[in-house]
Amino acid sequence: MKVMDVARETGLHRNTVTLLYKETAQRIDLDAIDKLCELFECEVGELLERK
Repeated sequence: MKVMDVARETGLHRNTVTLLYKETAQRIDLDAIDKLCELFECEVGELLERK
């Protein structure tokens, strides 16, 4: 799935999705996490990893 597809499906800004994809985001909005989990039908732990 392309960044633009994720942005369109979730309503998130393309830049937000890009930062998350490239793992360069400094902060993540809880609403954004919720929308991504809903889109990918997953739990938060499947999206995020603490390093």
